[in-house]
Amino acid sequence: MRSPIEESVLSAIRPVPAEKDHIAQIAARIMGAVAGKGIAAEPMIVGSVARGTFIHGDRDLDIFLLFDPSLSREELQDQGLFLARSIAEDLAERYCEKYAEHPYISATIEGFDVDLVPCFRVESASAIQSAVDRTPFHTRYISARITPLVDDVLLAKQFAKGGGVYGSDQMTEGFSGYLCELLVLHYGGFSALIEAAADWKPGTLIDLEVHRTKDFTEPLVVVDPVDGGRNVSAAVSLDRMYEFVELARGYLENPSCLFFFPPERPACTREELVSRLKVKGTFLYAISFATPPFIPDVVVPQLRRSMDSVRGLLERNGFAVHSAGCEMFEDRCLLLFELTADKVPNARLHIGPPLWNRTNADKFFVKYSAGEIDGLSSGPFIENGRYVVEIQRKYTDAADLLRSTEILEVGLGRHVRQSMELHWEVYSGGDCWSPDSATFLSGFIVRKSPLARIHAGRTDER
Repeated sequence: MRSPIEESVLSAIRPVPAEKDHIAQIAARIMGAVAGKGIAAEPMIVGSVARGTFIHGDRDLDIFLLFDPSLSREELQDQGLFLARSIAEDLAERYCEKYAEHPYISATIEGFDVDLVPCFRVESASAIQSAVDRTPFHTRYISARITPLVDDVLLAKQFAKGGGVYGSDQMTEGFSGYLCELLVLHYGGFSALIEAAADWKPGTLIDLEVHRTKDFTEPLVVVDPVDGGRNVSAAVSLDRMYEFVELARGYLENPSCLFFFPPERPACTREELVSRLKVKGTFLYAISFATPPFIPDVVVPQLRRSMDSVRGLLERNGFAVHSAGCEMFEDRCLLLFELTADKVPNARLHIGPPLWNRTNADKFFVKYSAGEIDGLSSGPFIENGRYVVEIQRKYTDAADLLRSTEILEVGLGRHVRQSMELHWEVYSGGDCWSPDSATFLSGFIVRKSPLARIHAGRTDER
């Protein structure tokens, strides 16, 4: 028995018949175009459209082009791209080539985002030659079981979307559509899923087919029913898992449509950003550079690695980092650092070994007593049983450090480094703000958990 809230949500997210018909017509056109090319490839609709679990308004359509597995990877790539590009040239308003494990075509056809993906037509999931070969098996598995639970899947997906934890991309680190479908299948419905999720703990294991072939270390483990060696929830970070747990607990305690359709995150103005920083007493710096020409799943991990490396550089130079973040936009990327202070004294203490460690203490003394160390202003002297020296800092202003070439010498991601070697900009305070980054900056400066945002939305409603 569904609650009035859930029925109301379903009435808003169920696809309408005209929408289903339109998608079916587009899919049929594409399938017919494949057949008309005379190339030995079997088209297959995959994903939520094939399974009937797409949400009203979704504009994504995935069509796989299945080739004979006797082809080499190179032949698959060449023939698959030729076929996909030929279809896009005939039907699409625009298209481009994208790269995952191997290239595919992403096109816009009648306002829908259509991915045309070549793969091998293997007999079983155990015989896959590339990761995408597994997807048709996912579609067949779900399609054979999901019909009585389609509404539950829709609710689970919208619940995850509303909570900001939907999507297995590298930036979100959340719940994919396929994962939502499996969770609903396992628990037997949306309500049962929410009740169970409220008590999830790290190491929660779900294995629908009881065929796990390896151990997993991720906080949530949902064994792929078509591949016992794969964790469908591998992308789910500990934070996203517990945000889902928090949302489940909040919904059970006080259900509301806000869990499915929360208020929009505010986009701060430049003046609001400056005011917030003044109240917090912190200092904001942004590094901006051109977005590398690769998909987010390639770029985002490199952004995070780069963010951590620059954070280390700042802290080694005496600038304490209160928080750090990163974001990938269409044309540029941002590395963001909130500092507790953006200027430090000229002098810093460098603490050496304890004197009881005679070998290392003697080496330290010899090194720093020779008077040949740049910036040495005092020492060696003994404090708390250790040798200590006082050294002049190279950088006393965070902006100077971030604009220096030393930033290129830390562990940046490869594509991030290539972009920054061409050019990067450093902004501070209110200058970090721009219309495209306003929402991201709002969430960065004023952080709230999903449930806290819902509570704030309830307050705003009153």
